[in-house]
Amino acid sequence: MPVTLTTEVPAPRAEVWAALTEPGRMREWYFANIPDFRPEVGFTTSFTMQSEERTFTAHWEVTRVVPGEEITYVWTYEEYPGAGPVTFRLADADDGGTRVTVYNEGLETFPDDVPEFTEESCRGGWEYFLQQRLPAYLADSTTH
Repeated sequence: MPVTLTTEVPAPRAEVWAALTEPGRMREWYFANIPDFRPEVGFTTSFTMQSEERTFTAHWEVTRVVPGEEITYVWTYEEYPGAGPVTFRLADADDGGTRVTVYNEGLETFPDDVPEFTEESCRGGWEYFLQQRLPAYLADSTTH
């Protein structure tokens, strides 16, 4: 069962798409150490994350792109088996902003004994990024 979260942000879809796909913008609200990113099928990137005493070397591969509407990239980790496709879908919100939905699949493919791979941890991470960091970043869009 995928972890799914939706939020609405008071920003036009083009601005949200840029925040989701331009590496300089992604570093400001998502992961500061993303070395590069391109919304192109087949593009890959890797970077390291720390969580308490564990290191996670994330590898992302973009598998689907519908410009301005949807992007999927598969998360794998050097240190652990498993693969988790993450999809962001954008839609126009009633108030002129953008509805952003994230679907995180594949949790069941990761080790059960790693706390960061629980549904609760995954949901908490997406609540932080999608419902706190992204809206705060977009609210300050005058600096971009």
